[in-house]
Amino acid sequence: MNTAVTELAADTHPTRWWHALPDGRIQCDLCPRDCRLHEGQRGLCFVRQRVNDAIVLTTHGRSSGFAVDPIEKKPLNHFLPGSRVFSFGTAGCNLACKFCQNWDISKSREMDRLMDLATPERIAQAAQAAQCASVAFTYNDPVVFAEYAMDAADACHALGVQTVAVTAGYMHAEPRREFYSKMDAANVDLKAFTEDFYFQHTGAHLAPVLDTLQFIVHETNCWLEITTLLIPGHNDSAAEIDALTRWVAESLGREVPLHFTAFHPDHKFTHVQSTPLATVQRAREIALANGLAHVYTGNVHDRSGGTTACTGCGAPLIERDWHALLRYELDGPGRCRRCGTALAGRFASTPPALGRRLVPMRVAMR
Repeated sequence: MNTAVTELAADTHPTRWWHALPDGRIQCDLCPRDCRLHEGQRGLCFVRQRVNDAIVLTTHGRSSGFAVDPIEKKPLNHFLPGSRVFSFGTAGCNLACKFCQNWDISKSREMDRLMDLATPERIAQAAQAAQCASVAFTYNDPVVFAEYAMDAADACHALGVQTVAVTAGYMHAEPRREFYSKMDAANVDLKAFTEDFYFQHTGAHLAPVLDTLQFIVHETNCWLEITTLLIPGHNDSAAEIDALTRWVAESLGREVPLHFTAFHPDHKFTHVQSTPLATVQRAREIALANGLAHVYTGNVHDRSGGTTACTGCGAPLIERDWHALLRYELDGPGRCRRCGTALAGRFASTPPALGRRLVPMRVAMR
C-alpha cells in the first residue's frame, strides 16, 4: 500500500492500493486487472483515476441512489431473515459482463448521474433512522469503491448497524483481507465455473473469484452466500452445474447457501432467451444431490425453491414467497423448534414479522 500524501482535487479521495512503475506509470493493486495508468487516465472500472501521481477514487461520498429493501432481495436468506437493509451503490465496475443486469449503473460514465451525496456517517444515520439492521453495498460492485464502503462500514458499526457486500469477488489478496474484515455478510456472484466463460463474457478470470470465496469462508467471520445467474446455453449445462456444486460442497462446505437465479435479456445479451423455470429447478436438484444443504431459486416464482429446511429433521423452517416470509420456525439464535438443530447463518434473537413486510422504496439523502 502506498502512503504518499499528495494534493488532490476536492471531489476525489485517496485510494489505498497502488504503486509506481519504473516507466512512470502507476499500477492500481486493487484487483487482478492491474490497470497501469498515465496521468489523468482511469482504470477499466472508470472510478479510480490517476491524479497528481496518485490513484484516487472519484465516487467517495457520491451515490447512484439509496433504497430500503428486504434482506432477501440481496439475496441473503440466512442473514437476519425478514430484516430491512439500506442499499446503495455508486458507479463503475471492474468486470465487463456482457449480460449485466445493472449495466445502466455499473457502466455509467456520467458522473452527473451521481446526484445523491452522503458521508459515511450520514449513510449510517439514515440506515438507523429507517430501522434497517444492515447496510448493503450493492447495485454496482463495492470492490471499485472499497475505501468508501470500508469508511461507511466503520460508521455503521459505530451505530450497531451491520454491513453487507454484494460483489463479484474480483479482488487482490491484500485489499480483500482489509475489505472483508469490515463486512458482516457477503453475497458473491459466481458467474460460471469455466475460465472460458469468465474470459469471454466478463473480461476477467475464474481463479481469483474462487480464491475470494475460500478466503471468506476459511479466514473471516463474514457470512457468505453465493449466487449464480443461469444463462441459457452459456453456463447452465448439467455438467457445469455438477462441477460447480461439487466444488462448493468440497471447498467451502455443504451449508454455504447457493442461489440459482434466472437470467432475463439485457445489455449485450438481448439475443439470449430468459431462463426457464425448469432450468433453475434442475440446477437446484443437482446441487442438493451433491450434498449442499441450502439451495435456492431466484427471479422465478418457486415457493419450494425459497424454503429453508432443517438439516436435522428436514422440517421447513423458513418459507418464502418471493421476498415475503410465510413461516418462521426458529427459536433464539437460529435453532429448529422441532429438533433443536442449529441452522447455519446469522439470526436475530426475536422472530421477524411474517407477510410482505416491506415494499422496496427509494430514499432521498438530502
